[in-house]
Amino acid sequence: MNKETIIAIPADPDDPEDFPVSVAGLERGLMGRRIRRLRNKLGLSQEAFARTYGIPLASIRQYEIGRHMPPPAVRAYLKVIEAEPEAAARAVAA
Repeated sequence: MNKETIIAIPADPDDPEDFPVSVAGLERGLMGRRIRRLRNKLGLSQEAFARTYGIPLASIRQYEIGRHMPPPAVRAYLKVIEAEPEAAARAVAA
């Protein structure tokens, strides 16, 4: 089984608009939350974060809503931004 087929949170049977959430979906959502919190901690809008760190705005939006998981290189880069935001911004600007 893959993470898309394993259910992490079952749908509420009493809520016709609810749906089950897969393990992969939960992971994407948690990553989106982490990115949003980082961006907010830095005081940046999605547009400013994307411009400052050279990540496409459309990608930031997709990651934050949990539609897509950032690829491993972007996840590593986000760790660098989290640890050294000014250095990462300078490196992109150079």
